[in-house]
Amino acid sequence: MNVESIKQIIESKPNLSTALGMEFISTPEDDTCMARMKVDERNRQPFGFLSGGASLALAENVAGVGSSALCPGCACVGIEVSGSHVQAVSEGDTVTAYASLQHKGSTLHVWNVEVRNSDDELISTVRVTNYIIKNHK
Repeated sequence: MNVESIKQIIESKPNLSTALGMEFISTPEDDTCMARMKVDERNRQPFGFLSGGASLALAENVAGVGSSALCPGCACVGIEVSGSHVQAVSEGDTVTAYASLQHKGSTLHVWNVEVRNSDDELISTVRVTNYIIKNHK
């Protein structure tokens, strides 16, 4: 999925994605997308581990970018995000979110997102439902 046009929109003004250090990545498949985020002072707990909330934010944002790429001109907003964290990630590591589209309806998209560390170990599994708002200006 080509997310280059969505990246330009995201990078045009301050937002959560840029504040937490997310980088969105195009993929060759039409129903997947990726994002990467270094674990640092912007997204870690005081203990030095990646915040679970930052993992959920990464998952919701990558799914939103995917839905936006599929629906140009629409606003794609998360209406449900649920996840499980299975392993900690220390500051200095980088996590990658792999999003796979499970359902593409006219008003709802459902994504499964796996967040993995730099050793490709599973960190979190997240399910995101996006609502698609048509003709958004």
